[in-house]
Amino acid sequence: MTLDEIKALDAADPLRQTRELFSLPDGVTYLDGNSLGVLPKATPDAMNDMVHRQWGKDLIRSWNSNDWINAPRRLGDKIGKLIGAASGQVVAADSTSVNVFKALSAASQLNSGKSLLLSESGNFPTDAYMMEGLASASGNRLHAELVERGHILDRLDRGDVAALLLTQTHYKTGALWDMADVTRRAHAAGALVIWDLSHSAGALPVELDACKADFAVGCGYKYLNGGPGAPAFIYVAQRHQGQVMPALSGWMGHAAPFAFDDQYDAGQGIDRFLCGTPGILGMCALEVGLDIFQDVDMAVVRKKSQQLGDLFIRLVEDHTSGFELASPHDAERRGSQVSIRHKDGYAIMQALIERGVIGDFRAPDILRFGFTPLYTRYVDVWTAVSELADIMNSNTWQDEKYAVRAAVT
Repeated sequence: MTLDEIKALDAADPLRQTRELFSLPDGVTYLDGNSLGVLPKATPDAMNDMVHRQWGKDLIRSWNSNDWINAPRRLGDKIGKLIGAASGQVVAADSTSVNVFKALSAASQLNSGKSLLLSESGNFPTDAYMMEGLASASGNRLHAELVERGHILDRLDRGDVAALLLTQTHYKTGALWDMADVTRRAHAAGALVIWDLSHSAGALPVELDACKADFAVGCGYKYLNGGPGAPAFIYVAQRHQGQVMPALSGWMGHAAPFAFDDQYDAGQGIDRFLCGTPGILGMCALEVGLDIFQDVDMAVVRKKSQQLGDLFIRLVEDHTSGFELASPHDAERRGSQVSIRHKDGYAIMQALIERGVIGDFRAPDILRFGFTPLYTRYVDVWTAVSELADIMNSNTWQDEKYAVRAAVT
């Protein structure tokens, strides 16, 4: 494809106007929204109002007058629209790691006759770590096991799995699980399923209710553009909500938090999966990011995401050599990212970043490029691959300075 043809794709893009809602630095081609989403332009004003008026002037009254108290449920329902969840099944709260622990604990209670917590080897580490932690806290009633991706469904057939925890879009490769099929297979084997949507929510259509999913978790700072450390979320299918005693029985999950009773009485519905006081500043930033989606068709987002990924793969294959595709070639089996392998991937990525093309690196050899359809242009893909090709052809990446590892990689 020529550059003019690629510019024509941008001109015809139905999402081209949403890019104007984000603050993108000049001279930067940003392909790392799958790690940290871009700042929405409306966020600073919203935060300014939150800090100076709501906190600074209204003070404690803002829990009622500015509806702080309902923020977790309000934001949860907005997230629910993006992940196929009817109202009252999602709350924004805590971190993804904490919500993984909540979901694992809940699933193990509901499936108390089984003892295995199962996930795939190479899953995002916090999921596996939380499995280990809950197993230890259970006095070894539970135990955790990781198996290779290709053997997950076979492992279910033994019938001892209490909870299957999978990341729908793999954080390194972008490979997608078939949520409906896996959930059906797990249920047939007597297991409950927890889906980690950290690399899916806001990037592709998700249908939790339609798939009869049990639990799901995810973060707010990637495709939802809530800012670094933004509140995460947890989905609990309505059929399970009243049957679980929360392992993290914090005061906000109490049926009457402001009664200040000595004993815990679990709240109704999704409220019992709240724990501590919500981080209102973080909720404010996240809500701005979520509101951008309210008039966006996720099917359109998904189509553009697939086209961006296909274009990137085609240009890399046509203009570079020495890379191996780590993501599925088929766009239907891939999330909103493309990963390529190279033994010197770290140095190559650092050389790219110095030129203003920001992707990221995942050990040992993955260069990862995320496509956020709300603000990523087709010409950004062209620019990224053009710079990559020049770096490789000129051997720029071999400069020793690019091999020096930063404290945060």
